[in-house]
Amino acid sequence: MHSLEHRVLAYMKELQLIQQGDKLLIACSGGVDSMALLSFFQRFRHYLQIDIAVAHVDHMLRGEVSAQDRLFVEQYCNDFAIPVYSCAIPIASIYEQEGGNTQAICRRERYQFFEQLMQEHAFTKLVTAHHADDQLESMLMALTKASSLNGLKGILPIRSFAQQFVIRPFLGVTKAQIGEYLHSEALTYREDASNAKDAYTRNRFRHHIVPLLKQENALVSEHAVQISQQLIADDLLLMQLAQDRFSHLFERIDGNCYKVSVSTLQNEPLALQRRLILILLNYLYNESNTIQSYALCTAILALFDTSEGSRSVDLPENFIARRHYDEIVFEQKQRNSSLEKQQLTFNKWYTFGSIRMFIGELAQCDDAFLQQHQPKYFSASSMAIPLIVRAPEKGDRLALQGMQQKKKVSRIFIDDKIPFIKRANWPLLVDSNDEPIALLAVRLNNKFSNVKLAKHDCVLIVESDECY
Repeated sequence: MHSLEHRVLAYMKELQLIQQGDKLLIACSGGVDSMALLSFFQRFRHYLQIDIAVAHVDHMLRGEVSAQDRLFVEQYCNDFAIPVYSCAIPIASIYEQEGGNTQAICRRERYQFFEQLMQEHAFTKLVTAHHADDQLESMLMALTKASSLNGLKGILPIRSFAQQFVIRPFLGVTKAQIGEYLHSEALTYREDASNAKDAYTRNRFRHHIVPLLKQENALVSEHAVQISQQLIADDLLLMQLAQDRFSHLFERIDGNCYKVSVSTLQNEPLALQRRLILILLNYLYNESNTIQSYALCTAILALFDTSEGSRSVDLPENFIARRHYDEIVFEQKQRNSSLEKQQLTFNKWYTFGSIRMFIGELAQCDDAFLQQHQPKYFSASSMAIPLIVRAPEKGDRLALQGMQQKKKVSRIFIDDKIPFIKRANWPLLVDSNDEPIALLAVRLNNKFSNVKLAKHDCVLIVESDECY
């Protein structure tokens, strides 16, 4: 048995990549790596007790040459009685219509074809020929693009795909070892001329950076694989710990809305804090690429460090994180309709968001009604009637009991820790002269009393579902 075969079998066993009875779909371009992969599984399919088939995509970018690649793969599969599914996709036409990145379009279309085959033919795993040198390149490229741990983990040996999995059994071997394996087995392959071009980022790393590293240490690709496996294992453990803590720290309020105590989260180690935020983002964005953003995670953690009482951070896709003293709420932004100015009629209930208000004549309120609530008493003659509710305005001041000077409504908001986002539309009760007399559910002016006196002929009742 060839040394590469020993390595690959051991790698698959260690990571449990293959199970008896698996039905594998092998992605094969006809190049060195994928032909070695196909040859390996053709040789060991009975030993592993698995079924195999091949998927090949002609991107139609190299004319007759890429068409010959397709025929080459199909002929190999026919020689060994391996089912083969191939297609031609006009990438150039798609690029002309969409623009963007040619390689990204190729990958998207290729994997859409793979997903279709997986579902139609009940394959359990897609197999690709990524190897140790690919792993090194991916990790180096991640360093230049972003600073997230997910990027440094590189190519995963197994991950979810099309409700099943994609596996990379060759990650434990290098490009040189694959080439030597093909040569020793006298196997042929097709060479893609585009691999020699420096137009693609990966090729520039492959042609210029990786060779320099290998001059320093020929085992650098194997080291990259080992580091990747350690990072994956460590991150998996930390994520499991974070997942256990998440349910204790974060409270789901309603739908896709969560809140957390600032001080409680800050008691967790920083490594867990980051992962707790990643778990939260995973719930908010349903595993989209948004959760991989290091900048987004850092911005959210900075919100926990601020000393300001109220602050918010806009998040992607219309989400917002709002800090209100020791609590942060993550929710979707809501379009708040402006509070319209409204003249009030006595002996009637009004609702303003979570606040309910009744204003009426004492003569119309029996004792049973008053005992059910917490009325504030006042004299109609002490105020300019009719009363009006409107939104607060700059310069509004309230004459509070026991204070010689009127207090700014803006200052009352701060002192009573009213969330900043709610202040603009908070209901303010004013008289017909536009004199503020009550910031509903927060403060009343000095014309109201908890005790009913002989001069009082009116009552105000304010109730709220929220406490401040």
